[in-house]
Amino acid sequence: MPIGVFYWYAYIQRMEYIGEAAGLATAFFWALTSIFFAEAGKLIGSFRVNVIRLLIAVAIYTALLLITTGRILPADINQSQLFWLTLSGLIGLILGDGCGFKALVMIGPRLTSLLYASAPIMATIIAWMFLGEKLGVWSLVGIGLTVAGITWVVMERGSRSNNTNSIDHPDAGSLAKGVLLGLGAAAGQAIGLVMAKHAMVHCGGEIEPLQASFVRMSTSMVAIWMLVALRGHLGSTLTALRQIRPMLFCTGGAVVGPFLGVWMSLVAVRYIATGTAATLNAMTPVVIIPLIILYYKEKVSLRAFLGAVVAVGGVAILIMS
Repeated sequence: MPIGVFYWYAYIQRMEYIGEAAGLATAFFWALTSIFFAEAGKLIGSFRVNVIRLLIAVAIYTALLLITTGRILPADINQSQLFWLTLSGLIGLILGDGCGFKALVMIGPRLTSLLYASAPIMATIIAWMFLGEKLGVWSLVGIGLTVAGITWVVMERGSRSNNTNSIDHPDAGSLAKGVLLGLGAAAGQAIGLVMAKHAMVHCGGEIEPLQASFVRMSTSMVAIWMLVALRGHLGSTLTALRQIRPMLFCTGGAVVGPFLGVWMSLVAVRYIATGTAATLNAMTPVVIIPLIILYYKEKVSLRAFLGAVVAVGGVAILIMS
């Protein structure tokens, strides 16, 4: 598996649209991982899934880097790159994802996904302010159409729920806190991407996305396991590691999400504008539609399909611009 992934990556590096391809691949991988982690979360809880996924992903990164390069970090990596990648991981993978998991519990997947759709806009603004990235008119039109299409899909899927007592209809107090957490998750993702790009491109030397992903993931893994120990959850988390069925789901999710998904997101942000990369990464609610049809046997409405078409049209404009 690791060798196959390595040769696949070596091949796409020669592609003209490597950044765009990696961004769409990220959306697909996160759509797939959401199914794995949803099943694992039903068995051992979302917090333990969040902790275990990082441990498995770091093990995969370590093995792949040792097999393909003989070392886990490049010899010429500097302290500035390590600092910004570490901070990127803590903000994006710990604070951002932590807010996202909490928002899922408080306001449900529909509203959380809707708030996540603001991440591309945040990333575009932050990258413009701090990295000097400027997008053309057509790129901005593409981002706008894609975000609108994603929002349409999320809202349409939510409107089909007939259960007014479900988690997608929280009370006012939970709604306010959940919205803040959802926006915090989107901001964490946007800030994390901008910091990662700064480390890979603007810190006195270039670092490959795979190695940058390893730094982000490993430092975040150490931080979250320290948090687990401080909160007194170490024993129950280690017990979850011995449960075969949850671990199968966690492993599958870790391979396609924290490993392939995070890696491809940094490939995207390395080769194209941060706002464009974040927009393509955010296509998950659209990409997941065929997976939902196949796995959960759900029916997708015509309006949700049209929203997906709008989002795909926005992506086409982004690629052509």
